Amino acid sequence: MTSRGRRCSYPSRRVRCWAASLCHAFATPSDDPATGRSTPPRAPVVSATVDLPGALERHFGFTGFRPGQREACEAALAGRDVLVVMPTGSGKSLCYQLPALMRDDLTIVVSPLVALMQDQVEALHARGLGDAVALVNAQQDGEQNAEVLRRAVAGRLRLLYVAPERFSSLGFLTGVKEARVGLFVVDEAHCVSQWGHDFRPDYFRLADAARHLGARAIVASTATATPRVALDVVRRLGLREPLRVATGFDRPNISFAVARPAPHEKRTLIAQALRREDALPAIVYAGTRAGAEEIAEQL
Repeated sequence: MTSRGRRCSYPSRRVRCWAASLCHAFATPSDDPATGRSTPPRAPVVSATVDLPGALERHFGFTGFRPGQREACEAALAGRDVLVVMPTGSGKSLCYQLPALMRDDLTIVVSPLVALMQDQVEALHARGLGDAVALVNAQQDGEQNAEVLRRAVAGRLRLLYVAPERFSSLGFLTGVKEARVGLFVVDEAHCVSQWGHDFRPDYFRLADAARHLGARAIVASTATATPRVALDVVRRLGLREPLRVATGFDRPNISFAVARPAPHEKRTLIAQALRREDALPAIVYAGTRAGAEEIAEQL
């Protein structure tokens, strides 16, 4: 237990946490004056009638949870803020999609790219969940977006995907405020820290948006947050004593190697590497566009 009643808890031994010294740094005031959001329950409490494994199999066809998923789902169902740091492909999205499908209110998912939104929406459609999922973006016309909002307000949606800039639209804010918002999810949450300063300042306004909409809990999800970035995300989003689920960054299917060739050796090494068995497909990065074109011609 830290000062002012703060604590850092990790319900499962399977879930690795960051260094213990960071727990105190991540702690946030129980009643943040910047967000006005009150203290959540001290621990995730889920009704005994909630059948998480059954819902997992019914909605996604899986018979078991991956490390960290169940803890995150339980916390989100209980209305507790959650910070999820898991490698790509480890099931981060399920940590908010499953609770959203089990709740009887609307979950708003903030995503940085239209392609990411479409991928998730299409994947849920493929599982037969299309009636409960939609997105609002500039690639749809005004009437299509208005119809999505009508469905959200009528309680027919469980997941609504939007970009952070969408909250700068008064029409959208006015419309979606009529819906009952439960979870406010920030996917790829490292963008809050990395892009909010200049490139996409609307990321710094997400805490205000969540408060304005009366969200019960905020879920921040990312695969690329260093401890410093994670700390900044917690502060920028005003997370209230969040459950922190971190399963590490190890990707056993990826190996890393570093070579330090002389400038005249680089192209030869690239060509040799690409001739190896199972080398393709591959991505070759260059420092400039001209350099990329030159390498492409030589290869």
